[in-house]
Order: sequence, then C-alpha cells, then structure tokens
Amino acid sequence: MPPWIRQKLGGGGHFPDTARAVDGLNTVCDEARCPNKGECWSRGTATFMLLGDVCTRACGFCAVKTGRPTWADADEPRRVAEAARRMNLSFVVLTSVNRDDLPDGGAGGFAETLERLRLARPDMGVEFLTPDFRNCQREAADRFVATLARLPASARRDLVWGHNVETVPRLYREARKGAQYARSLDLLQLAASLPGVEAKSSLMLGLGETREEVLAVLADLRAAGVARLSLGQYLRPSPDNLPVARYVHPDEFAQFEIDARELGFTWVKAGPLVRSSYYAEEVQDAQANAA
Repeated sequence: MPPWIRQKLGGGGHFPDTARAVDGLNTVCDEARCPNKGECWSRGTATFMLLGDVCTRACGFCAVKTGRPTWADADEPRRVAEAARRMNLSFVVLTSVNRDDLPDGGAGGFAETLERLRLARPDMGVEFLTPDFRNCQREAADRFVATLARLPASARRDLVWGHNVETVPRLYREARKGAQYARSLDLLQLAASLPGVEAKSSLMLGLGETREEVLAVLADLRAAGVARLSLGQYLRPSPDNLPVARYVHPDEFAQFEIDARELGFTWVKAGPLVRSSYYAEEVQDAQANAA
C-alpha cells in the first residue's frame, strides 16, 4: 500500500467502553472490516448494522457474508437505542445488510430503531444508510414518514437518509451485483424529497473508474437532490473480493472535494480512509470549507 494509507489501530480512549456498549449487536465496523474501527471506537462512535450479518447480495467489494438470512430479533431496536444511550451519542448511524427476502426490505427495522432513538433523545442526530429496497422504495419512504409523524415535533429534524451508489455505472455488473444505478438514484431522489431529510451518498475510488465518470456521477447525485457526499479509497477486504485497480493520491481526493462543493454539495468528506459514516456527525459550513 502507498505511504498515505495509515490505519490507526486504536485501543485507547473510549475503545473499551464502545466495545462493551455494542457487545451482542452487529456493527459495520466489524462485519465490513472497516479500517477506521480503531479510530472511531476510540472516539466513542460506531455504526450499527441492523437486520443480521448475512446479506442477500454478493457485491464484489464487500466483506459481509452472503447467503440466505435466518436472523430476526424483534428486540434489536430497543437494544440499539440502549447502546446509543450508554455511549452518550448525540449522533448515531444505522445501516444494514440487504434483506431482499423481507417484504419491506427491512424498512420496518430502520423505522422502529429510529423511533426508539428519537423517543429516548429527541435531539439526537440520526443517519440511516439503507439498501435500495429494490421493489418497495415508496413503501419504505411511507414507513419512515409515518414514524416521524408519531414523534414530537422536536424529534422530526436532523435526519439524514443515506444510500451509497458505491461506484460508476460501468462497474456495476462486477461490483454491485443485484443493484441498478438508476434504482439507487430513484431512492436518493425520493429521500431528498422528504421534509426535514437530507440525502447522502458515497463512492469508492480505485476500482477502475475515470475522473470523468466520477464527475458525471456527482452531477447525477446533485440532480437527484443529494446534499451530502463521501469519497474514499477502495481497500480489498479479502482475496475473494475485487482487486484494487489503483490507489488514488490524496491530492486527487482534495480536488474531488473542490469539484463536489462547486456542484453544490453542502457536506463533503473525501480522502483515502474516508468511509460513508466516517465523522458523519461533523457539522460543516459549505462556504467556510470551500474557502
């Protein structure tokens, strides 16, 4: 790996407390072998992965297990909310495996967890990073809207709905099996249309995409109403996953951040070790960052 890829092992700070708080729950930090686990857990943050640890899809870049899920836990929303309380989180990120086996694609699990979190702490910022919900996007959105309607007014804000396009359309067949670029854009446009919700997406670089292809995707995301963006380096999690085509220099990431801000994204994180939920709680000022 190039010298700018430096993974912090962590272990100090809040790491032991975070480990205890998430014990018995799934995190994307572990299941996806995130390189930032040490840093984030030491800061007292983690990304909860709902609906089990087995995914119904087999994306070429992902380390999460693929198969036929049997896992179900009706108590998971309460346990996640309790873990967030124990970690004293003011902002929490929820994601999940793809659950194409469920009629609602798992939207109910997200909605119930969101409700638990906001009832426990109305001012808690929540970002949920969802799958594309394949054939039930509108139903998923309606479920989230209905959940928000039941909450107090103070709990209906600071909500981010993320869905990652991951890469450029040309590479979908090998990198995102079972996904469709247009379907992902449709979901993001739907998310951006909801009152009080910001849409977010993320791309991995280094899979063989060109600069022109990345800029075209960024333009598509803005046209869909996406306000938040993260760009990071693809790192091969195992020999069974897609190889790295190239390591993108930090200067290129810095230029993509400038490009993204010029397109109108209001929140941007770009760098070799950036992942979708990396510093998701960070408050950014678009004009100050552009300057």
